[in-house]
Amino acid sequence: MPSSSQNCISASEFCSLFTENRLLIDTRAPVEFEKGTFPSAINLPLMSNSAREQVGTCYAERGQEAAISLGHELVTGTAKEARIEQWISAIKSAPEAALFCFRGGLRSQTTQAWLAERGCHVPIIEGGYKALRRFLIDSFAASLQASNLVVVAGRTGVAKTALLNQCAESCGSSQGLVTIDLEGLANHRGSAFGKRITPQPSQIDFENAIAIAFLKAIKSDASAVAVEDESRLIGRCALPILLQECIAKAPVITVEASLAQRVEHSWQNYILQNHSELVKVAGDDEHTFEVFAASLRNSLENIKKRLGGVRYSELSGLLETAISEHRLGRSEAHKAWIEILLRDYYDPMYDYQLKSKQRRVVFSGDFDAVAQYLQQSPSPWLNA
Repeated sequence: MPSSSQNCISASEFCSLFTENRLLIDTRAPVEFEKGTFPSAINLPLMSNSAREQVGTCYAERGQEAAISLGHELVTGTAKEARIEQWISAIKSAPEAALFCFRGGLRSQTTQAWLAERGCHVPIIEGGYKALRRFLIDSFAASLQASNLVVVAGRTGVAKTALLNQCAESCGSSQGLVTIDLEGLANHRGSAFGKRITPQPSQIDFENAIAIAFLKAIKSDASAVAVEDESRLIGRCALPILLQECIAKAPVITVEASLAQRVEHSWQNYILQNHSELVKVAGDDEHTFEVFAASLRNSLENIKKRLGGVRYSELSGLLETAISEHRLGRSEAHKAWIEILLRDYYDPMYDYQLKSKQRRVVFSGDFDAVAQYLQQSPSPWLNA
C-alpha cells in the first residue's frame, strides 16, 4: 500500500484539471462510471462490476483487511498485467494524466502503487470522484454569477444553435463572448423530434459538463456567456435549477425568421441530418429507414395529447404520406407536416412564453443581425 507521501492532486488544482482537459483515469467499476463521471475521464477499472460487489460484501461482513486480500486475489496474474498495460498505454498518450476512484482511497492508491512498481509515477486525485463532483457543484454557482448570461430565444427552426456555434467559431472569448451549446452537451436537439441516434449522457454527466463549460468560460476572462433559451428538460436531461433560474432572469435576444425559412431549417436538421446520422451508424437499407420512420412516429405520438385528436390525425396522415414519399427519394414531402406543426403547435407556445420575457428583450433581428449584435465588443446588452 502506498505511503502517506504519495503523489496527490489537491483541491487547489481541481480547476486547472478541468480547464486544461487533463486526462482522468477513472479506476472505479464500469457500473459506477456509467452513473456519472467527467468529460475528460476514461474508465480503466481496477475491478470488474462483479469483483467490486464481492469485495464490498466481504468488507461489510469481514472488514477491511479481508476485503483488501480478496481484491488482490480477484485481480492477479494475467488480469493484473492486462490492467497495468492498459493504464500505462493511456498514460503514455497523456503524460499529465491523473487517477481517481470514488474517494481517493484503496483503488486509486493500489493502481498508483502497481504503476510505480513499473516505473510509472502518476498522481491520484485527493478525495477522488466525490471531491471532484463537490468542487463542480460548489463552483457552478460562482461561475453562473460571474457569467453575465444572455439568452438567445426564437421560434422553433430559427437556427439558434447554429447561430451560437457560428459565433463561437468567429469570435469566442477573444471578443469577450463565450457561447455554450446546452443541446450539444445534452446530445439532443431540444424538441419532441430532437432525439439523436447516440444516447444522451447521464444526468450527472450532463451537470458536470455544464459546470465545466461555465468554469472554462469564466477562466477565459469572458465578459459574457450566451446560451439558447431552453426549457427545464432537453430530452431527458434536466437543466440544473440554478441555471434555470438564471435563464429566467437574463437579458433575451430574439432571432426572427420566416415560416418558410424555419420549415427549411427544421427539414434539414430533423429529417435529413437525423436520417444521415442513422445511416452512418446502421447502414443505408430498408431496416434503417424503418427505424428512422418509427422514430418520427414515436415523436409525434409523444405530443398527441397536447396536439388534440383532430390535429394529431391530420399530422399523422401527412407524416405517413411523407414517409412513403421519402422512401421513394422525395424527402421534401416532410415539409407539409413540419409547416403545420410549426405554425399551429410550436409557434403559439413560443408566442405565449415570449410575453413573460418581453421586458427582458434587448435586441431582435434575423440570423445575421443577431450574430453581428452578439459579436460586438464590449457586449452591448451589459449596459442595456
